[in-house]
Amino acid sequence: MPTISLLNSNCKKDKVQEQVHPTLSANEESLYYIEQLIFQLLNKLCMAQPRTVQDVEERVQKTFPHPIDKWAISDAQSAIEKRKRRNPLLLPVDKIHPSLKEVLGYKVDYHVSLYIVAVLEYISADILKLAGNYVFNIRHYEISQQDIKVSMCADKVLMDMFDQDDIGLVSLCEDEPSSSGELNYYDLVRTEIAEERQYLRELNMIIKVFREAFLSDKKLFKSSDIEKIFSNISDIHELTVKLLGLIEDTVEMTDESSPHPLAGSCFEDLAEEQAFDPYETLSQDILSPEFNEHFSKLMARPAVALHFQSIADGFREAVRYVLPRLMLVPVYHCWHYFELLKQLKACSEEQEDRECLNQAITALMNLQGSMDRIYKQYSPRRRPGDPVCPFYNRQLRSKHLAIKKMNEIQKNIDGWEGKDIGQCCNEFIMEGPLTRIGAKHERHIFLFDGLMISCKPNHSQSRLPGYSSAEYRLKEKFVMRKIQICDKEDTCEYKHAFELVSKDENSIIFAAKSAEEKNNWMAALISLHYRSTLDRMLDSVLLKEENEQPLRLPSPEVYRFVVKDSEENIVFEDNLQSRSGIPIIKGGTVVKLIERLTYHMYADPNFVRTFLTTYRSFCKPQELLSLLIERFEIPEPEPTEADKLAAEKGEQPISADLKRFRKEYVQPVQLRILNVFRHWVEHHFYDFERDLELLERLESFISSVRGKAMKKWVESIAKIIKRKKQAQANGISHNITFESPPPPIEWHISRPGQFETFDLMTLHPIEIARQLTLLESDLYRKVQPSELVGSVWTKEDKEINSPNLLKMIRHTTNLTLWFEKCIVEAENFEERVAVLSRIIEILQVFQDLNNFNGVLEIVSAVNSVSVYRLDHTFEVSFRLKYFTVWGEGIKLV
Repeated sequence: MPTISLLNSNCKKDKVQEQVHPTLSANEESLYYIEQLIFQLLNKLCMAQPRTVQDVEERVQKTFPHPIDKWAISDAQSAIEKRKRRNPLLLPVDKIHPSLKEVLGYKVDYHVSLYIVAVLEYISADILKLAGNYVFNIRHYEISQQDIKVSMCADKVLMDMFDQDDIGLVSLCEDEPSSSGELNYYDLVRTEIAEERQYLRELNMIIKVFREAFLSDKKLFKSSDIEKIFSNISDIHELTVKLLGLIEDTVEMTDESSPHPLAGSCFEDLAEEQAFDPYETLSQDILSPEFNEHFSKLMARPAVALHFQSIADGFREAVRYVLPRLMLVPVYHCWHYFELLKQLKACSEEQEDRECLNQAITALMNLQGSMDRIYKQYSPRRRPGDPVCPFYNRQLRSKHLAIKKMNEIQKNIDGWEGKDIGQCCNEFIMEGPLTRIGAKHERHIFLFDGLMISCKPNHSQSRLPGYSSAEYRLKEKFVMRKIQICDKEDTCEYKHAFELVSKDENSIIFAAKSAEEKNNWMAALISLHYRSTLDRMLDSVLLKEENEQPLRLPSPEVYRFVVKDSEENIVFEDNLQSRSGIPIIKGGTVVKLIERLTYHMYADPNFVRTFLTTYRSFCKPQELLSLLIERFEIPEPEPTEADKLAAEKGEQPISADLKRFRKEYVQPVQLRILNVFRHWVEHHFYDFERDLELLERLESFISSVRGKAMKKWVESIAKIIKRKKQAQANGISHNITFESPPPPIEWHISRPGQFETFDLMTLHPIEIARQLTLLESDLYRKVQPSELVGSVWTKEDKEINSPNLLKMIRHTTNLTLWFEKCIVEAENFEERVAVLSRIIEILQVFQDLNNFNGVLEIVSAVNSVSVYRLDHTFEVSFRLKYFTVWGEGIKLV
C-alpha cells in the first residue's frame, strides 16, 4: 500500500489529539502506533472493494463491533452532510483520496473517500479519548504508546475491532514506584481533586445515562418510580460540582509562601450550610430494603426489559446489575469525606486551616451519626470504608498495590502457563467461590479486568513433600473480551446462575450461593463487559449537550476580551506545551495577553509570574490596572428570546445558559483576576510604592468587590497590602540566619575609632572585602527582576523603572574609579606596586566570598586605560605570587 500519512502528516500532526484532549500532548511513538491501527481498519474497509458510500457502510456494519459501528456511521454521514459548507474533518482527505484510487485500482468517488476518512477519524479520536482519560487519571501530561495499549486492554470493543491478542504490555509498575510513606497535605488535596473528578463522572453516568433512560419513557415509568430509584442524586451532583470548584480555586489561589493549599475553608463553608445533608436522604433511600424490592419488581416487567434492551446491546443487564451498585457509590463516598477531613487535619501545617477543618468535622458530626444509625438499621454486609466495587477503578490511588496483588495471586496458583497476569490485566476486581454446573467440586474464582481465572483448591497435595505449596490449582482461564455474559433464570437444576459463552459457542455455567452473591458477580462482570459502551454513551451525551448549549459570551463590541484568537492578536509556540498541557504563548496584543492571563478555561501560574515580571516593557502599571478592572466587569450576553419574553412578563430572566455563563465564565475569570492582584502586591509591590495613586485605585476597587466566593480572596489581598505597608513604614529588614557567628573584625594599621586614618593601605584587605560585600549584598537584594527586562535601565524612565539597579550600577562605577584613583595617585613606583598588590589581595577575598560584582569592579579598574599601561608595576606585582589570583579573576568576568 502506498504511504498515506494520517496522523503524522506535517499539516495535521496532533490535530485529532488536540481536539479530543486539548490539555494533553501525544508523542510521535503513540501517534505512529495509532496510525498503524488505522491502517488495519483501512485495509478491512478496502477488502470489500467499495464503490459507493452504501458499500462502505455495509462493510462497517459487518466488521465493526456493536455499538461503535452506529456511532462511526453517524459521524461519517454527518461529515458528508457538512461537506457542502466546509470540510469538518482533520485528517487529510485530499491526500488520501488519490492514494485510495491507486490501492483499489479504480476511480473512487470523492464521497466514498470522505466517508472512509470520517470513519477512520472517528476511531482515532475514540482511541485518543480513551487513552487521554487514562493519562489524565494517572496525572501524566503526555500520551505514550504504552498508555494507549493499557487503556485499550480495558476496552473490549476496541480490542475486538483490532483483534489484539498480543498487545505487548510492559510492567505497569515501571514508572510508578511504590511509596510506603504517608501522603502529605498537598498530595491528599491533589489526590482528592482527581477522586472528585472521577466521582463526578460516576454521578454523570447515573444521571445522564441511566436516569435519562428512565425519563425517556414517561408512560412506562412514573415519576414516583424514578424518585425511588434515584432519590436526590441531582442534589449530590450539584454539591460535588460546588466542592470540586472550591478546592480547585483554593489550589489555584494558594500563596507561594504557604506550605500547602488551605482546603479546610472549602469544607467548612459547605458543612455550615448543611450542604452535605442530601447524603443522609440518599443513604436512607438506597440502603433500605424497599429500594431493592421496588427495583426488582420494576425490572421484572417484560416491557421494562424490552425498553432497556432497545437502547443498546447489554443495557438491560447494565441497568439491572450495575445501576444498584453504582447508586451505592455516593453512600460510601460520604464516608470518604469523614476520613479525608481527619487526614487533612493531621497533616495541616497552618493553624487557621486546622481550625477550619475542625469546624467542618464538628459541623458534620450529626450527619456522621445519622449515617451510622442508617448503617446499623439496615446492616449491610459491607462495612463503611470497604471498596464498593465502583464502576470506575481507583488506579490513580493504588496502581502498584494492584500489581503486587496480581503477582501474589499468580504465585498462589499451581500450573499457571502463558503470560503473567500483570501483562494482560490492569487491576484485580474480586474473588470468591462459585459452583461450576457439571463439576464435582466448587471453584474459587479470581476476576481481573482482563481475565477470569477458575481454580480448584489444592487441599491434599499441599501437605506432601516435593509438591507445590500453592493454595490453588488452575482449571480454566477466560479472556474477558472473548466471552459473553448471559444471565440465567432460576430452574430446578440450578439457582443464582450465569453463563459464560465463548466466541466458539462453548459455554460454562457458574452458580452462586445466594442472590446477593450472584448480583455482586454479575455487577462486576457486566460493568467490565459494557464499561466502554457506557463510557461512550456518556461521552456522546456530554458532547451533545456541549454542542446544543454552547457557552454564550458578550459581544466583542461591548467586551473586547472575547475576540476570537487569530494570528493577528496572539501567537503560540509551535509544538510546545507546558507540563500541565497548557499552550505556551509567544506573543500577542495587550488585550489578548490580559485575556489569557485570566483565562476562564484553565489557570496558568507560570504565565502569571512571567507576565508580572515583564509587562513594564510594553505596558505601564496604571494601564495594567485599568485593563484588569475592565476585564473584571463582565457584561452579560445579549438576552435570548426566552429571556426577552420573561422580561416582558415582568419575570426575572435567568435562563440555563445564563447560569452557565456566570458559573463557567464570570466566576473563574474574576477569581483569576483577584489571583493576579494577589501575585502583583505580594511579589511586585514596588510598583505601588512608586505610585501611591496606583495603590489607592487598587484598594478602592478591592473594597468594592462583592460576592461570597470573592470574600476570602479580597481579604487575602487586603492583608498582603497591610503587611507590605507596615514593612515599608518600619523599614525593610532582612532576617538572615547564618550557620556560624560572624568572624572577628580584622585590623591592620588603623584602629577602631580612628576614622581619619581609614584608607586602602591602612585597613586590612580582608575587612575591606567583607564590608564591601555586605554593602553590595544589600544593593543586590533590592534589585527586582522587572528592572532587568527590556534594558529599561537605559531608557527615558530609567529612574522610575530601575532605581535599585541604577544604584548598584553607580556604586560599581564609583568603586571602580576609586580603585583606579588609588593606583595612579601613588607617589612612587614602590607605593604603586604596594597599592596594586593590595587590590589583588582584595580581589582574592572577593572570590572567596563569591562577590562577583566586586571581582568585576577590580578587573574593570585594572583593565582601564589609565592603569593597564603600567607595565613595570604589573611585572613586579605579578612576580609577587599574584599572577594566579589575577588569572582566576579574569576567567570569572
